[in-house]
Amino acid sequence: MPQETELTPETNKPKAIYHPRIVDLPEGERPRERLIHYGANSLSNAELIAILLRTGNPGENVIALSTRILIEQGGLNGLSRATFSDLQAYKGLGEAKYTQLKAALELGKRLLIAAPDARPQITSPNDAANFLMLEMGHLEQEHLYTLLLSTKNHVLGNHLVYKGNVNASVVRVAEVFREAIRENATSIIVAHNHPSGDPTPSPEDVRVTGSMVEAGKLLNIEVLDHLVIGHQQFVSMREQGLGFD
Repeated sequence: MPQETELTPETNKPKAIYHPRIVDLPEGERPRERLIHYGANSLSNAELIAILLRTGNPGENVIALSTRILIEQGGLNGLSRATFSDLQAYKGLGEAKYTQLKAALELGKRLLIAAPDARPQITSPNDAANFLMLEMGHLEQEHLYTLLLSTKNHVLGNHLVYKGNVNASVVRVAEVFREAIRENATSIIVAHNHPSGDPTPSPEDVRVTGSMVEAGKLLNIEVLDHLVIGHQQFVSMREQGLGFD
């Protein structure tokens, strides 16, 4: 897979973006140490995957690699469906890392079946943003996801609905709620990203939100929030009173 690049003003040629090695990070920012001191739930999906992969590539530390894999494979759901052929395209990801990753994902699935209440619980917009931001905050196109929730706001799933412009003329309500109906979710949180990095909702975002809220009422599936995600920041449209009565 290509390394992340940027254009230099002097030459207008790609220049590799260097990511510091994990061992060069302060101890409090390293995934393993944070897991030990603060618990696994304090880590993002990419950081948990980084612990499984252990090492990155020259110029791309394991967290950056894990983030890129999540983005390009469509999040945890996409990663769980990825084959060895899909993942061996990433430099350094061979049979050993593939089997460790797939085994961990399978254990997670079995845990959800055995203990449904062990699923992550969303109690605030910040919880939802933490669940989604690392995977969505640096996407180069707009993506719209739905976070499916149970009656106690446990996460049932996270589904990509659209990739491209998120506007009222494109977004079909049936697609937004399709997986929620299939998974018998009682509520959803909608999230989409602004590739510019600025999470300020647009008038179109407000119109789309209002349409989804009204459709949710008819389907008896509450739209709890619509998050607009930028680079390391987000806006809760419910908290801002945008698109919600």
